Amino acid sequence: MLKKMIAKLVLFGLLVCGSQAVLQVSISLNKVELSVGESKFFTCTVIGEPVSLTWYSPQGEPIVSTQRVVLHTEGVRSRLTIYNAIVEDAGIYRCQAKDAKGQSQEATVVLEIYQKLTFRSVQTPQEFRQSEDAEVVCDVISSPVPAVSWFYKNKEILSEPNNRFQVLPNNNLQIMRVGKSDEGEYRCEARVEARGEIDFRNIAVVVNVPPVLSVPQQSFNATADAEESVTFTCITSGSPDPEVTWHRKGQQIESSDQHVLGSLEGGRSMLTVRSVGKGDGGPYTCRATNKAGVLESQLVLKVFVQPHITQLRNVTAVEGSAALISCSAEGEPLPEVSWRRGSDGQSFSDGDKSADGRVEARGRNGKSMLTINGVRLTDLGRFDCEAHSRIGEHQKSMYLDIEYAPKFQNNHTIFYSWEGNPVNISCEVMSNPPATILWRRERYTISSEPTANTRVHSGPGRSQLEVTPMSERDFGRYNCTARNNIGARYQEFILAQADVPSNPYSVRLTAVAQRIATVAFMTPDSHGGVPIGHYVVNYKESSNQQWRSAKSHGVQSTVMLSSLEPNTTYVVRVAAVNGKGQGEYSHTETFQTLPIREPSPPTVHGQRGVGKAYRLGLIKQDDGGMPIVEYIVKYKPDKDDQWMTKLVPGVHEFALLQPLQWNTRYSVEITARNIKGLSEPTYFQFLMPQKPDITADSLFSSLGLGTVVGLGVAALLLLLVLVDVSCFFLRQCGLLMCLTRRLCSRKSATSAKGKELEEGKAAYLGDGSKEPIVEMRTEEERITNAEDGSPVNEPTETTPLTEPEKLPLKEENGKEVLKPDTIEIKVRGENSHHTNAGDSKA
Repeated sequence: MLKKMIAKLVLFGLLVCGSQAVLQVSISLNKVELSVGESKFFTCTVIGEPVSLTWYSPQGEPIVSTQRVVLHTEGVRSRLTIYNAIVEDAGIYRCQAKDAKGQSQEATVVLEIYQKLTFRSVQTPQEFRQSEDAEVVCDVISSPVPAVSWFYKNKEILSEPNNRFQVLPNNNLQIMRVGKSDEGEYRCEARVEARGEIDFRNIAVVVNVPPVLSVPQQSFNATADAEESVTFTCITSGSPDPEVTWHRKGQQIESSDQHVLGSLEGGRSMLTVRSVGKGDGGPYTCRATNKAGVLESQLVLKVFVQPHITQLRNVTAVEGSAALISCSAEGEPLPEVSWRRGSDGQSFSDGDKSADGRVEARGRNGKSMLTINGVRLTDLGRFDCEAHSRIGEHQKSMYLDIEYAPKFQNNHTIFYSWEGNPVNISCEVMSNPPATILWRRERYTISSEPTANTRVHSGPGRSQLEVTPMSERDFGRYNCTARNNIGARYQEFILAQADVPSNPYSVRLTAVAQRIATVAFMTPDSHGGVPIGHYVVNYKESSNQQWRSAKSHGVQSTVMLSSLEPNTTYVVRVAAVNGKGQGEYSHTETFQTLPIREPSPPTVHGQRGVGKAYRLGLIKQDDGGMPIVEYIVKYKPDKDDQWMTKLVPGVHEFALLQPLQWNTRYSVEITARNIKGLSEPTYFQFLMPQKPDITADSLFSSLGLGTVVGLGVAALLLLLVLVDVSCFFLRQCGLLMCLTRRLCSRKSATSAKGKELEEGKAAYLGDGSKEPIVEMRTEEERITNAEDGSPVNEPTETTPLTEPEKLPLKEENGKEVLKPDTIEIKVRGENSHHTNAGDSKA
């Protein structure tokens, strides 16, 4: 209809204007439906000669090209492009053309915009906290407005009264008091009935459960510096699984060598504190965090610290003043502090006092003060501060040093000397601090430099004044002055003239024999001021005028006189000798030596000898004034009546009785003889032991390790020789055979030599026995003949190799003798026998 009207108007214009041209405007589309977000362009075409070509928006405003709305005009054509259309773009768009006369023509196009189903900001999953009212958002738009439905587990959710599930006017789904059971996938479905359009979104609903935290043990104890470890444990649950962190003093604890973080199944999280120290005590926080919230729990570590003394110093006090000794200690729990005196071990706790009330201890809160009033030298020394708690104890020691004025140590103040004899006057001083010592005489200070008769020798705490008296003026009083910063003291010494000792007295003879006498005496009443060095004893025969002298050993008050004549009268006197000289003699004393007589009975002691011998030791006895010439030893078995006699020279110290019989008791009678006659006899008895078994074990047990090893080597060599000889005779081989062949190659073999070899072979083989026969006999049998005592033949250089070397044995005095029962081993034929000296043949 509109087109027909336009055509009529155009025809009317042409008729009016006559031959003048008229503009014609057309648009490619008259009406367009466009969905939001789509793009479209429109082309406007003009027939004629337009001067301008303009597009107008639905609001009637000229359209200017933008980034989304673009105009492109070229001659009689103009294109309008709309990108990403929006609802506001809907309306009537006009395309107007003008000619040169100002007349205009236009064409229009209707643009309709509709909204497709569009879900905006629909997130999945959507998370909610347990027990809160959840609103599941489903923002969907369209034109016309869509109808929205919700589905859960393939069932539509209907909004019913008292139902926890409600669809809100804004199309969102509300779940009242959402719980873990409400988790799952929900469907938001939108429909546009006019267009039959449908779309949906699946939204996952996640319900987060706040953390739940439990602590099996909330308080822990540990001891510092004891290499102990403590493990805290937190048990957590929640959804999602909480993240557990540990905190202390507002700072998160990171894993390190000291702090070890760990976890186990079941939500158990652990923090291990290694090598717990003093600074590790206090609260620790276990924090569980997830999307639903944060929960914390506090654990406490109480660190017990071993007592440790932190302050204790040595103290110096002046004698008579007060000493204050302080001791501080720390620990957890706070330790108690006590004191122990090193000199006597006495302990002082808080409030304790010593018996004399001078020492008192006061303290609290890990500190203690020990007060000593009226300090004495006996207080000098070590004091122990002891800190103790139920965890342990610690001890430190301090030293109480006491300063005091000089004190003189020696009470010897009188010294003796004589002109020309030097004497040392010693002044010993004890002081703290060390004192300076000076010597004075008659108000003058004695120089430390040597003079003609004085010399000073100084050392720590000691000064010696060496005085050599030259005249009587040098005898008298000397003053020793000692001074330190505490005070000064002096001591006076007297140097007196010395004299010789007074005479000994009560001289007597305590023992007199034929040739010796012992003189005893009482020491002098006065030593003359100088210690006695020794005593001189003068003695002489009463008929002789010449004195002989004997000197005592040191200051012994007995002197033995020797080399006296028997049955002789002597006179004796004694004098004392000191540094000044010899004193007066005592009164004389007369004594007579005993006459010569027979010896006293001998004293003996016995001990087992080697083998069938017995050793009698002879102890020196009173010889009667003349040397013992010999000992007469008689001995016999108890079952026999005949005595055997042995003479032993008097200078010998023992008598050796042999040969004796085994398992036999012997009686012995011993008499000593000098030129005067015989002594009374001494009787002695002894028992010989059982006959020993002669075996290799008994032989080896009496030998040393070196001897046994030597015998073993000799036996091995002997065995090698026997094997070589056997090989020589049986198989014509071996070392001996090799030597024989070499000898035979140098000189022709004789028939006699072959015969000897055959005889030797036959003698060795015998009846086929290959074992050597052993003969055993004692060494005594080899040394003497049992019948006449004549010596038997000893082995010579021709002794067979099978006979071992005889080993000498040593007696106790170191002399080498042959042991009577030493075993001898020889290789013999089958019919061998063995004998022992003194026994019948077995």
